[in-house]
Amino acid sequence: MSFRPMLVAAALVLAAGLSSPATFARELPHTEGQRPDGAAIASANAQATDAGMDVLRKGGNAFDAAVAVSAALGLVEPESSGIGGGGFFLLRLASDGKVVFVDGRERAPLAATRDMFLDPATGEPRPRQTIDGPLAAAIPGLPAALVHVSKTYGRLPLADALAPAVALAEEGWTFGDKNLAMMGWREAALAADAGAAPLLLVDGKTPALGTRMRNPDYAEVLKRLGRDGFDGFYRGEIAKRLVDGVRAAGGIWTLDDLAQYRVVEREPLVFQHRGKTVVTAPPPSSGGIALAQTLQILDGYDWSKRSELDRLHLRIEAMRRAYRDRAVFLGDPDFVDVPVELLTNPAYAAGLRAGIHPEKATPSAMLPGVTALERPDTTHFSIVDAEGNIASVTQTVNLPYGNAMVIPGTGFLLNNEMDDFSVKAGVPNAFGLVGDDANAIAPGKRPLSSMTPTIVVGDDQIAVLGTPGGSRIISMVIQGVLALDAGKSALEAAAEPRVHHQYLPDEVSIEKDALSPELRAGLEARGHVIKEEPRTWGNMQVVTWDLTDGDVEAGADPRWKTVGKGSTQDGGIFR
Repeated sequence: MSFRPMLVAAALVLAAGLSSPATFARELPHTEGQRPDGAAIASANAQATDAGMDVLRKGGNAFDAAVAVSAALGLVEPESSGIGGGGFFLLRLASDGKVVFVDGRERAPLAATRDMFLDPATGEPRPRQTIDGPLAAAIPGLPAALVHVSKTYGRLPLADALAPAVALAEEGWTFGDKNLAMMGWREAALAADAGAAPLLLVDGKTPALGTRMRNPDYAEVLKRLGRDGFDGFYRGEIAKRLVDGVRAAGGIWTLDDLAQYRVVEREPLVFQHRGKTVVTAPPPSSGGIALAQTLQILDGYDWSKRSELDRLHLRIEAMRRAYRDRAVFLGDPDFVDVPVELLTNPAYAAGLRAGIHPEKATPSAMLPGVTALERPDTTHFSIVDAEGNIASVTQTVNLPYGNAMVIPGTGFLLNNEMDDFSVKAGVPNAFGLVGDDANAIAPGKRPLSSMTPTIVVGDDQIAVLGTPGGSRIISMVIQGVLALDAGKSALEAAAEPRVHHQYLPDEVSIEKDALSPELRAGLEARGHVIKEEPRTWGNMQVVTWDLTDGDVEAGADPRWKTVGKGSTQDGGIFR
């Protein structure tokens, strides 16, 4: 039984007669006359940060730098993102304070069907078909997003913004710790693919740390994109090569799938939190709505008078309810009616808050909704330029190294975003997330995402943040916002010990030593099940701009460190 109608009715009752939160860019606070004392980039890889800095030094703005960083990350972090995947660009223009959300999310092929991954005999999902191989790949959106952002908001020609990534591909990039760690999950699948093996492996094995990796095919694709724009990827030789390769392997892509792909500019989700304006991702991201719900639930408590244990308990309970609504309501707004205004209304948050016991965990099974391993894939970067333009960008190929498939001659991995659809109601995907019919597969539909690029505008500070991490992206961004609320620096916010709950499975995941023995015992006494993970997760990237003195700070997550040609860390500042 679906509880969607009941929950919508409850939301209508709670919201009746109350105004909805601000949802228009023109209502955002402006920073006219205020400028940073320099530019700052926080990205997951110093080689990509260097690419963005190169473009800024050549006169580009934050949006040109975003194109440069994005293209470079697709090369040096093939496990996390690339032009075979998609992404979200949350942009703020210094000239008028306008914010825009550029949706470059992948789309299901036009031949996709609701039950394409189910065994007809049993009605159950066929193992790994949404993870490995050609059927797992949705139609990439990132190349179109790069073209759109450059043409609409950039200052330099697209070819100039892509030039650092082209040079890096031709001259070689350095295989690092994160590449190595993530390849451990996917070496066998990569080795089995005729395109991926020679590109990413050395003699069929994972490369050694520090190996110089060249990718002339990737350089050539970027050159075509820079020269011909959209048609350089989605029509012509590259498009035909992609379609022929996917279909030869058993996939269902067509030339029409690529030619019909379009970037969508959407209105960002905007809400108020503790006197600040939060600008974040709308559907098909689930992250913005979950962020709004969680923070607005917590805003109803006198936070300063709560103990550390109380705050943690209440945050977990708020996340439990936000992730429950994610599973029931959310999908591609071009295909399903997503009640955004209701779900983000403070009155609805008040109703959810009323169901939270101040000292006891609510078992997820008691919440109406869907019944029924996360890895640090995806990547995020944050940019503020010297004019005050802002880019908060999250991009992905979904699971590490996507579907482990490279069409020979292209130089990039395809995604496995079809796993982000709800293949069957109540059946968890690779991240343990469950979904309902709102996120069912349909031709041309965009799968629901957890990517949550965010900008927080206060009276004295603007913060730009986001992270990879699959289902845990949302909980990490929540932690980042709360850390900045508490006065922590960009680096401190990026380094916050992780605590996560996503409704199902009904457990609190924590990093090793994230909680003191006293806090852990306190949560367990309240009925929370604690699961300490063997390793860390996420890769938070934060940039802050102090509006009082213009100071900018780049905080790159210390969990992963790389070294580029001009940087000693993944965050860079250019003055």
